Amino acid sequence: LKNNDGRLRFSKQSVVYKSHKTGKVDSIPAPELSAAQWRRVCLGHGIKLATSTGLVYRYDGFRDTDFEKISAFFKTNYKVELAEKDMCVKGWNWGTAKFTGSLLSFDVSDSPVFEIPLSSVSQCATGKNEVTVEFHQNDDAEVSLMEVRFYVPPNTGDDGSDPVEAFAQNVLSKADVIQATGDAVCVFKELQCLTPRGRYDIRIYPTFLHLHGKTFDYKIPYTTVLRLFLLPHKDQRQMFFVISLDPPIKQGQTRYHFLILLFSKDEELSLALNMSEDEVEKRYEGKLSKNMSGPLFEIVSRVMKALVNRKITVPGNFQGHSRSQCITCAYKASSGLLYPLERGFIYVHKPPVHLRFEEISCVNFARGTTTTRSFDFEIETKQSNQYTFSNIEREEYGKLFDFVNAKKLNIKNRGFKEGMKGADGYSDSDEDQHDAYLERMKEEGKIREEGDGSDESEGDSDESFNPGEEDDDVPEEYVI
Repeated sequence: LKNNDGRLRFSKQSVVYKSHKTGKVDSIPAPELSAAQWRRVCLGHGIKLATSTGLVYRYDGFRDTDFEKISAFFKTNYKVELAEKDMCVKGWNWGTAKFTGSLLSFDVSDSPVFEIPLSSVSQCATGKNEVTVEFHQNDDAEVSLMEVRFYVPPNTGDDGSDPVEAFAQNVLSKADVIQATGDAVCVFKELQCLTPRGRYDIRIYPTFLHLHGKTFDYKIPYTTVLRLFLLPHKDQRQMFFVISLDPPIKQGQTRYHFLILLFSKDEELSLALNMSEDEVEKRYEGKLSKNMSGPLFEIVSRVMKALVNRKITVPGNFQGHSRSQCITCAYKASSGLLYPLERGFIYVHKPPVHLRFEEISCVNFARGTTTTRSFDFEIETKQSNQYTFSNIEREEYGKLFDFVNAKKLNIKNRGFKEGMKGADGYSDSDEDQHDAYLERMKEEGKIREEGDGSDESEGDSDESFNPGEEDDDVPEEYVI
């Protein structure tokens, strides 16, 4: 929560505060001043002022000796008594939440423990008997309070209302959050989400995306979307739809830089947009139709591409040993899929990683640590971060080496031996000893080069998924 330095001036007509940082001025007319409190706070002493219009102002940094002077001024000019109020310092975590104007006060025995200006709240999520209040990041502070969770006992109100929802509505009514204005353009029900994990209803609004799940709600402005990816699963029956975000969505200490949806290719959908045909044509210029039907992943892709106004990246010409456009491997503790793209690599799904060629310093082919049937693929970035994708089948080596070579990436362990070429780049640091495994890999590499010479990757840029547009470069299954 933010504290801004400034100058406070008391006059007979008003109380005026001007922030040194922003220059913003708060002016409280004297007739509107309804209550004033003097309190001991962390910065010495503070004043809390309440107005008849429901606004609350707090100013800290007073000295103990200022009380008598300010109290006399308030009584004479504002006809308001400056009441001394003690803060509760018992350390109890069970109390009463009171909403006063734009302020949430947590009280124990009628003494406040802490107060939250609701204008600092960025999100409010509800769970079973629980409300999570999230705050805007304070960029000026080294450490920021990001969320507070309140447990609400399972008692219904006098009118039968849910106390959790009532609490959340009190917060949201004054919070600085993205509010849904008007109806959603469309709603996708119960989509399978891998990151964050769960089933979510996705409501598409003109300026943001709303994920509604059983436990969490996320509102994602389209301005935070960096890239969109549509990636075929290795089993050819499913599709990943990946949304890259900056800044990421967060839940507690967890940051989600990627939103990953998983679709079955067989799942069909008929969708009607919540607007007239003329509106659709005027706003989206033929990119969308009032009524659409087809595979679910294609409908979601079309809608996202039109509203976010970003191209959808699909894998280019790379084909692995099994004719799929990805490579099975492991990263950290989990197994996943690595997709060589025309301008980078993306790994899904836990944790997701996207590395652009321009940020890669070098790559390295290393022998697998667990078995001779596999190898590791290491990527080092210009920021000296290293990513190791392990347990890659030996049969994938030739295709991956050719791809990396064609993209002119710096291969770290190539060129140590004279005459090294093709599969000879597959080595380790022990160059002086005869390596039977390396020799066998060389022979297999030569055979692959002779047999697969026509399969080298080509292309200058990532292909764009353009549903509804005829494009010979896009695989037939991507065309709507």
